[in-house]
Amino acid sequence: MPQSSITRNVVVISVDGLRPDAIGQFKAQTMQRLMHEGSYTLFASTINPSKTLPSHTSMLTGEPPERHGVLWNNVATAHADSIDLPNVFSVARAHGYRTAAFFGKAKFHPLQRTGTLDYSQAPGGLFGRWSGRRTVSDVARYLADARPNLLFVHLTDPDASGHQIGWMSEEYGRAVLAADAAVGRLMDLADGAYGAGNYSLIVTADHGGHKKNHGSSDPLDVTIPWIAWGQGVKQGTLESSSVRTMDTASTVLWLLGLSEPTEWAGSPVFEAYDATTANTAGAEQ
Repeated sequence: MPQSSITRNVVVISVDGLRPDAIGQFKAQTMQRLMHEGSYTLFASTINPSKTLPSHTSMLTGEPPERHGVLWNNVATAHADSIDLPNVFSVARAHGYRTAAFFGKAKFHPLQRTGTLDYSQAPGGLFGRWSGRRTVSDVARYLADARPNLLFVHLTDPDASGHQIGWMSEEYGRAVLAADAAVGRLMDLADGAYGAGNYSLIVTADHGGHKKNHGSSDPLDVTIPWIAWGQGVKQGTLESSSVRTMDTASTVLWLLGLSEPTEWAGSPVFEAYDATTANTAGAEQ
């Protein structure tokens, strides 16, 4: 591990299909609290095509689709069994950090590269999906004994309701609140695993949506929330930042005291953090 870092522990939660305006409209209290206490923008952007696997690939590799080449979005149409590019897990693990990922959809298998994750899980089948409640229960069991320095959790409920009933419908709103409760539970679990105040949290999304779909360049599809909270985070709105989903991977590595690969398109969201709070080697890991 590097001698200094902003934090030794980072938790990234991706809420699949979460439109930024849904946080306020449905009164998602946990995420509103994180926004009030941390740094955030409701005008971050994802890629086009604004689909789950391409977007998460950009989120986790720091690369846009024209570089990572992932344009497919399910196991049935996959062009590769593994996405053999450096990602946030492989870089962190190569420097001695422990990594874990809880993917809620089967389509994430290509990101579960051998040797990059100390633990990972995803449902099987061509279109398998786990609810946020199931995923949080699995995280709870895992954190009873493990302390990953980088923990990634994918929550699926808003996207599922958006496709079934429609984005911003009452059912979608209930799914957003279920995801919000899951974020709160994950924070409780992180407090227990790392100690309160001893980790940095990023909550974001892969895409938004409108009517019953997403995937276009429509602002309702490509505009996402990006919320930073916890260790090293300053309070305030990210007014001057144009945060992109590729920036998430770069920010995670910077928080852990690491540099992103030179070919990455992302950049750390420095504005959200106070770099004077850096930990030195020997801090709680």
